[in-house]
Amino acid sequence: MAALDKRATIAVVGAGSMGAGIAQVAAAAGHLTLLFDTSPEAVSRAIEGIGAGLERLVERGKITPQARDELLLRIKPAATLEALSDARLVVEAIVEDLRAKQQLFARLEKICARDVILASNTSSLSISAIASALARPELLVGMHFFNPAPVMKLVEVVSGITTAGTVAQTVFDTAAAWNKSPVHARSTPGFIVNRVARPFYAEALRLLEEGVADGATIDALLRESGGFRMGPFELMDLIGQDVNYAVTCSVYDAFYQDRRFLPSLIQKELVDGGLLGRKSGRGFYDYAAAVERPPPGSAAAQKPPPAVRISGSLGVAEPLVALWRQAGIPVARTRGGANAVRAGEAVVALSDGRSATQRAADCGESNTVLFDLALDYADTGRVALAAADQASANAVNDAIGLFQAAGKTVSLVDDTPGLIVMRTVCMLANEAADAVLQRVCDAAAVDTAMRSGVNYPLGPLAWADRIGPALVLQVLSNLQLAYGIDRYRPSQLLRRRVAAGTFFHTG
Repeated sequence: MAALDKRATIAVVGAGSMGAGIAQVAAAAGHLTLLFDTSPEAVSRAIEGIGAGLERLVERGKITPQARDELLLRIKPAATLEALSDARLVVEAIVEDLRAKQQLFARLEKICARDVILASNTSSLSISAIASALARPELLVGMHFFNPAPVMKLVEVVSGITTAGTVAQTVFDTAAAWNKSPVHARSTPGFIVNRVARPFYAEALRLLEEGVADGATIDALLRESGGFRMGPFELMDLIGQDVNYAVTCSVYDAFYQDRRFLPSLIQKELVDGGLLGRKSGRGFYDYAAAVERPPPGSAAAQKPPPAVRISGSLGVAEPLVALWRQAGIPVARTRGGANAVRAGEAVVALSDGRSATQRAADCGESNTVLFDLALDYADTGRVALAAADQASANAVNDAIGLFQAAGKTVSLVDDTPGLIVMRTVCMLANEAADAVLQRVCDAAAVDTAMRSGVNYPLGPLAWADRIGPALVLQVLSNLQLAYGIDRYRPSQLLRRRVAAGTFFHTG
């Protein structure tokens, strides 16, 4: 199939921020674009808003005044649904209500040509359910943009059980022609992004609930060490606690209360109390002008150890060795062993999903201190450490000094299985693997979706390949053992990759 020709008319129903953004995208691609809303005033405001946004782009030199004027001329208000009769593609961006969407599309079926493509921008409703009310359900497809639509690259092209493959491919190709990054997805709860992203919030909320660290420290670690653009608590405040909580509850209920998606009582308390984030002035953070953001926890300066001895391999953390040597610390290495670093009294190792206390007991090393995963150990400015309950104060200080010598700010957090970044990344990879296993999408699509839709530094499965599927499986298995719940059950696809010695991506 091929993208719709630029001469094809596009219609958008719903003139809120998302509908206006979609209309701008279609018009920017060269299409005559009709914008309809039950409120004519909403259409006028939307077009005025598009114009104001384009004017800012002109002022910044991003587009020319001529391009702005031509784009605006291609967006036309539609007074009635009947005015959309010539549209080749109609994109719906109205309220998230199943009955309302079904009624709208049923009317559009009667108004538009028999081969019109009907697309829903729903983020949470079943495409199959919407299509069930139509005479030609094969023509309905999901076309889920991300806000703001003119900026965000991702479009989830969602096929319901009756969606024609040719229809989905035409929408996919059209989105690509609109300079978007489309991915195919099957209509299941949350599609790709809203499903796979749940652990990013859920694990942070659990860590906060358990007192592992405060929100500012967890945010800083996932930003500075994990490479995420925003930490989970500041992101939930930006999205809106009520919106984020509602999505979590929707996915949780849609998966028949699977504990992987269990909502948080902490977040419910914020919603119940009206602390919704930036839009209410307070959420996890206080947004009053006079209130400063609390700083992340950072350990006091400690002396570096005089020398270190490494047994085995540090895996993805190997870049630390060069940093220690650059700092003038003699490094001795032995093959085999515990994949750990002896620094002064401390025995330091990368988290494998056990708590430091449990690993110390298992290995007979009371002075065990674990460090967290980082996206890039050479460049990261902050690393989390957690010490076993048995560890001496000197051992903890030796471990802190070791990482400070490598140029890292150390956040000492309470001991917990999997630490913060490692736990989060492994859970994201696990959910992504299950999405692939269940034929929601393929591995390339899930990674594209998470990079383009929520700005992850790496796709979850590419990240799993980087740190090694075997370590991801080990972390999840140890988390499941520690908590005794199947929230952390490893995906069968992950188990297969480890058993076969293969990766999620080839080449």
